[in-house]
Order: sequence, then C-alpha cells, then structure tokens
Amino acid sequence: MKRIVLERLTLRNFKGIKEFNVPADGRDVDIYGDNGTGKTTLFDGFLWLLFGKDSTNSATFEIKTLDSSGNVFQHKLEHEIEGSLLIDDRRRIFRRVYKEDWTKKRGAAIEEFTGHTTSYFIDGVPAKAGEYKAEVDSIIKEDLFRLLTSPSYFNEQLNKDQRRKKLLEVCGDLTDSEVIHGNKELEPLPTILAGRDMDSHKKVVSARLSSINKEIKELPVRISEVQRQMPDVSELDEGLLKDDITLLRSRIEAREAEVSRILSGGEVSVKEKRLREIETEQLEIKTRMQSAVLDKVAIKRDEVNRLHQEQDRYRRNGEDKQQRICQNERLAAGRRQEVDRLRAEFAALKNEVFENQHDENCPTCGQALPVEQIQAAHDKAEADFNRRIADRKERINADGKAAVAEAEKFEQEISRLQGEIDGLNDVLAVLQTEISAAEGELADLRAGVKDPAADPEYAGKQAESSRLQEEIRQLRDSSQTAAATVREEIGRLRREVEDMERDLVKFEGIRRAEQRIAELEKQERELAGEYERLQHELYLCEEFTKTKVSMLDAKINSKFHLARFRLFKTQVNGGMDEVCDTLYNGVPYDGGLNNAARINVGLDIINTLSAHYGFSAPIFVDNAEAVTQLIDTDAQVIRLVVSAPDKQLRLESKSIQEAI
Repeated sequence: MKRIVLERLTLRNFKGIKEFNVPADGRDVDIYGDNGTGKTTLFDGFLWLLFGKDSTNSATFEIKTLDSSGNVFQHKLEHEIEGSLLIDDRRRIFRRVYKEDWTKKRGAAIEEFTGHTTSYFIDGVPAKAGEYKAEVDSIIKEDLFRLLTSPSYFNEQLNKDQRRKKLLEVCGDLTDSEVIHGNKELEPLPTILAGRDMDSHKKVVSARLSSINKEIKELPVRISEVQRQMPDVSELDEGLLKDDITLLRSRIEAREAEVSRILSGGEVSVKEKRLREIETEQLEIKTRMQSAVLDKVAIKRDEVNRLHQEQDRYRRNGEDKQQRICQNERLAAGRRQEVDRLRAEFAALKNEVFENQHDENCPTCGQALPVEQIQAAHDKAEADFNRRIADRKERINADGKAAVAEAEKFEQEISRLQGEIDGLNDVLAVLQTEISAAEGELADLRAGVKDPAADPEYAGKQAESSRLQEEIRQLRDSSQTAAATVREEIGRLRREVEDMERDLVKFEGIRRAEQRIAELEKQERELAGEYERLQHELYLCEEFTKTKVSMLDAKINSKFHLARFRLFKTQVNGGMDEVCDTLYNGVPYDGGLNNAARINVGLDIINTLSAHYGFSAPIFVDNAEAVTQLIDTDAQVIRLVVSAPDKQLRLESKSIQEAI
C-alpha cells in the first residue's frame, strides 16, 4: 500500500490565516479552535496546495484575507501554501503561491493592478502548472485523494451512481451473464439488451416509456382535433355530385363550342345544316305519305307525255305534208303558168313573118350590092328566120310538154299527200281522244295525293324549321349578344361546378381525416403494445437489478465493518428504485444518523477504499469533537475539533502540543 502522510503544512496569508504551521511529522494530530478560527481552512489549504480547489471542490473561492466589509485586507501579498508529504517515506515538498501582479507602465507615477499569478514549486524547484499537476497526479488522482481524505466525501459529494460504481469497484462487479444465469426469468434479457449494458438499456427504456406515455396522452387529443376538423357531408351524396359535375362539364363544353360557332358563324352553319336535314326529313315524310299515289301519277304522267309526243309527231308529220302540198301547188301553178306562157309564145310565133331588112349597099364601100347578092342574102336571111322559128317552136313544144308533165307530177304528189294528211288527221283524232282520257285520269290521281301539312310529324318539322330560321335570323342580327348570353350561362354553370367541387373535396377531406384517425389509432395500439413490452423489459431490468443487488449485497457489506449499503428500494407502487444508501444500524446516512456515526461510517468506508486502491492518505476529520471514539484506521488522522476556549488554533499530538 502506498502511504501518504503529512509531514508539515504551512499556510501564509491564506483565507484570513496570516501564518500557521502544522508540524504533523506523519502522526495523528488534533487541531482545536473555536468556530471561525480556520480549522476547515487548513483542509482547504491542503487541497488547494495539491489541486487548486477547496474542500467543497470549488476553484473560485476567495484566497485573500478580507476585512469586515468584504474587501481585500491587504494587496501585494503572496498567498502561499507549502506542504511536505512523506510518500512511502520519500519526502516531497509542494508549494503553491498566489499573488497579485502590479505593473508600472512607462511614464506612470504609480503601479496598477494587472491580474494574478500562481507559481508552483516542487521540492523547491519552480515548475510549470502542467508539470505541477502531472507530478501530483502521478502520486494520486484528485478524486481518489478527496475520497480518502474526507469521511464525508463518499456520502455527501458523490451521487448514488458514483457511490454504486465505487462499491462495485471495491467488491468486484458481477457480469450480466452471471446475474442472468442466477435467475431463469431473466433469460430473455440478452436478446433484449442486444449488446447494450443494463444501465444504458434502462435509460433507453425509461426515456422511451416517458416518450410513449407522452405520445399516448397526446393521441386522443390529436384524434379529437382531427374529428373536429372533419367537414359535414350529411346532406351530400358523393356519387350524385360526381354525376352532376360530369353533366355540367359536358354542358359547359357544348356551350363553349356554341360560343365558338357563334363568333365564327359556325352556329348559323349548324342551324342551316339542320334546316337542310329537316327539309330532307320532310321530303321523306311527304314521300312516305304520297309515294304510292305519286308513282301512279308518274306512270300516268308518262303515258300522257307519251301520247302528247306521239300526237306532236303525227301533227308535225301532217304539217310537213301540208307544207309539201303547198309547195307542190306553187310548183304546179308555176308550171301551168309556164305552159300558158309557152302557148302564148307559140301562138305569137305563128303570127311572125319574115321581113327583109338587108342593106342593099356594101357596108365597106357603100356601093349598091348586086341583086343576086341581095337575093341570096334575102334567101339566106329568110331561111335563117324560118329555122329560128322552127327551133323556137320545137323548144316551146318541148318545154311545154315538160312543164305539163311536171305540173301533173306535182298535182299527183299533192293528191297523194292530201290522202296521207287525211289519214294522219284520223290518227290524231284518235290520239286526242286518248290524251283527253289520260289527262282526266291524271287529274283524278293528282287530286288523290295527301297534303303532308296535316301530318303531326311533318308539322313538327315545319315548326322546328321555322324556329331555326328565326334563330338564324337572330344570330345573324346579333351574334355578339348571343355569344354573351351563352357565356353568361357558361359562367353560371362553372360556378355551379366550383360549388359542387368544393362539396366533393369535403369527401376527400373526410377520407384523409378517417385515414389519419386510423393511423393515429393504429399508432396508439402500437404504442400501447410497445409500452407494455417495454414495461416488461423494465421489469426484467429491475429483476436483474434485484438479483444482482441480492447477489452483491452480502459481497459488498462483507467488506465493511460498520457501514451497510442499500442498493435497491421498493417503491410504494411496487416499482423498484435503484439507490445507494449508506446505513448504520439500519439508519440511513441522510436519514437521521448522528454526526459521530457519520464520521465513523465515513472512516470505515475510507479504510475499505484505502485497502482496495492501495493508498493511505491523511484524513481530515472536521467536527471531530462529535466523536468520542474514532474507529481505528491505518491512515494519518487530523482531527479538527471545535473548542470554544481556543480562540486561536491549537495543535496537539502525542508528542507535540503547540498553540498559536
């Protein structure tokens, strides 16, 4: 065991003590003094020397001596603690000096305060702060030193987890496998822990339980909030709304197309097309009503037409023949006149006589011609005359015969044609009779044709036709007005669709709300299941703790003479609460244990911890007057005893008694 004892402790200008020396020389020392004389300051100085903190673990406590007003009593002092320790009989001297820094700047008349400086010395040699700390740590760690030098430190400065950790370090911990093996109920724990240690898992479980509990409390509120936000659709039918919206949209599309047609003239075209369709439909109705009769009329009309055509053909034939008769009559008359002329010419020839009109003188010389020449000329002239008369008679005779023949020919032709005309007239008379009869039958058939205006369907078509014609007229007169009217209707239809769509959205909102409620309810069930599972895990953890504590209890308590430890406490609700309470004769350290018992229990704990860690350090027992008999300890004990008569600190030991 490493033994550390205080050989000497010297305080100078430290927390109101101007100078005090504790020449312990490694032995037990009793220091007496009235309240406020500085007994605890000695322990503060000892800790500040090594670690820079006081007995309350504060590094910011006031080191300087203060006056009654709380001001620094005197500046520019060096506040110093020097301690001489025997560490396994090896002397080590530590010294820490705290002082003010005063600097006189160039040109300044006086010095001014600029801060503080801490100086360190090891065995009389100055050292840096890091070197000083490292040297102290190489001897003993601060936490362990504090634990071994104060009987109250374990119970009053450490929390339950730190106390539990120290006890387990001293007594040796049990592995989780050992604990689980000791209780079959804990067999599921390794799977549950999944490699996590028990404390970490309990923290995780506790945190999750708290979170789940909070969520479970919030879920009904969230469900209620969702229910309150659900729209009212009690008077709506989703299917009807969809049908109405579809219908209105189709109407809107039709009206929009109508507007386009109106503006582009297409509406007029559509209506005109419809008019033509109506006319066709009316014709079909009319045809359906009059078809049979009209067929007969058509047949009869064809027959009448045929008779008329035949009559015309005969009449034109007769007229042609009549024309030819007239022509022949003119030709025959002409030939007869020619005959008469020839007869007259022929008769005139009979009355012509030869007249000698020959010139008896020579036309050349003018001399009278001989008689014989004159006779010869006469004879010749008379012969020529007679020949010419004969020729003319012959010609007249021939021409007369020819003219008579032609006249007779024309007259014969006239007679033949007249005969044919008479025949044609007879045929025409027959045809006229047939035509009259056929026209009478045609008139009777036409009188039997029904009037389609009397048919209701035909009349309806006629009324639609009239309406369309009026609409076409109106459209042509005011297409913009018509378009505006249709647009107004489109706007009204769209507003209706918007209203219906808003109502339709309510159903979607309800479905989302119901889905959200179902999710929240499912989440609530899952959380409840998880909460139950975690509660079971927590129960197993507590069972684990109980089992472990039960197994550790005897092992831990066997290490101490006076102190007993309660590591587990049953709560009122049956739950298990991990604690680490120090007991003496069943009385908790923080539950009414007297000071004497507290000090001795603290010493008992220090004895056990010293043995475990292999260290022995000076123990400062404050308020030692409360104990009439301290338990035995191998460590150096420095008793700080309240003594009203001692207005200044007084030190006693077995060989030294000294008063200051």
